[in-house]
Amino acid sequence: MKTILAINGSASRDSSNLRLLLYFAERTSDRLHTIIEEDLKVFPPFDPALSAEDPPASIIALRERIANADGILICTPEYVFSIPSCLKNILEWCVATTLFSGKPTAVITASASGVKGHEELQMILRTVEAGLQDETNLLVHGIRGKINDHGLITDALLKTEIDLLADNFLKRLNI
Repeated sequence: MKTILAINGSASRDSSNLRLLLYFAERTSDRLHTIIEEDLKVFPPFDPALSAEDPPASIIALRERIANADGILICTPEYVFSIPSCLKNILEWCVATTLFSGKPTAVITASASGVKGHEELQMILRTVEAGLQDETNLLVHGIRGKINDHGLITDALLKTEIDLLADNFLKRLNI
């Protein structure tokens, strides 16, 4: 069974983005082992002087999880027309590495609008040479109206879109 690292870009506890990752993990549990990186606030701020020479232990462990994963799934909201700072921070810790180079990577941006954040995340991931494909990218507008107070996806189209993204990602992983 292949393993993916699913990164929750949201800084909020019990976010809609986490709910989407949990749905994805449940949907693919018979074919994928999904490890969810849930709280990005635990990682120290990026320090270029330490990045190559002496990264903190938490960053070394994160880099190992990325390296050992067969694929990466990032689900994030958009904050002020950008990606959340915690997500950008962990990506910055990886820029001077080849961890993402060619690695199958899927992106879900789920926010009120999300357009600018979605574009920015894809630009960053292309910079680190992640294996992006159009079929494994999803932009979800108006996420608050698509998940209920119990964290369940109530929008049938959104479920279908995530199912399609999951199927395309599994194909990309040769599953």
